[in-house]
Amino acid sequence: MQLHVRRLPPQATVTVDAPARLHLGFLDPNASLGRAFGSLGLVIDGAGTRVEARLAERDRIDGAVTEAERERIAICLERLHAAYDPTPVAIEVVRTPRAHSGLGSGTQLSLAVGSAFVRLLGHVATSAELASLLGRGARSGIGVLGFDSGGLLVDGGPAGGLHPGVPPLLARQPFPESWRVLLVSDNAREGLHGAEERRGLAALAPFPQQLAAHLCHLVLMKILPGAAERNIVPFAHGLTEMQQTIGEYFAPVQGGVFASPDVERALRAVAAERTAGIGQTSWGPTGFAIVADAREAEAALATARAATRGLPHIECTVVAGRNRGATVRSAEARQPQRIDAA
Repeated sequence: MQLHVRRLPPQATVTVDAPARLHLGFLDPNASLGRAFGSLGLVIDGAGTRVEARLAERDRIDGAVTEAERERIAICLERLHAAYDPTPVAIEVVRTPRAHSGLGSGTQLSLAVGSAFVRLLGHVATSAELASLLGRGARSGIGVLGFDSGGLLVDGGPAGGLHPGVPPLLARQPFPESWRVLLVSDNAREGLHGAEERRGLAALAPFPQQLAAHLCHLVLMKILPGAAERNIVPFAHGLTEMQQTIGEYFAPVQGGVFASPDVERALRAVAAERTAGIGQTSWGPTGFAIVADAREAEAALATARAATRGLPHIECTVVAGRNRGATVRSAEARQPQRIDAA
């Protein structure tokens, strides 16, 4: 029996706050055991996307969006109308990270629009169903799974064949609340995406099965246990080694272990002074350093800024991990009260 959800009144607004994610690395890009990729990722409490939706006379897209993002939202609405409801809606993007910076903005934006649409019009859909409809999560499930739950996540890669859809969640470990993440981004660059990304992946040599096994060993016996025991040392060492290994593999198509030499300079300087798990999220150019607490994060921030002094295109910020997924809330406008004459 289908669950009935009430359509909200015309004056209502649905607001979706979708968290950003760091893609911390693939486990087996070459599918040496039959399943491709598999991912480690972390949801962060910063650089998120906020979308508001209202009923309208015609579809409208407003707010902080580029032309490419506007086109993406228009395609999302077209698919949502065809699948669920023809009623027009107005979408306002209050904020979203810079596209192709490694923070998962495309998945955030699509799922935020989809979630707002179904809530506003009284339909029911899971994040996985929306992702499939809107063309997200085909290679990595971290963005979709993180939208639901937050935390430190491992997915099993896409099955393909008879079982298409979002890769399954294999492990979710709460991220220690005291740990912090330094983000270093190069605003003069974009990570690989679209056809360029597909060509880059196709040009890579086969990933050795021995290295895939080593990455899985690092995740299972260093990175996840380090987070579970709130022990930054094995976590940082395991993550840095994983990132170095996968970065060397992707170096021929992204220009190095890091896509941005300036980001790499900042993070190597941080790691030289303290225990930190460093690397690059997705294709970059954003890099990260995960440290044990806020004091370490402030020191790391100072080191990164000193290493990139005079480079205005480099932006450094500190965020926390996020152990919860997106929030979806609706607000109905207050009706004016009638005051009768005495």
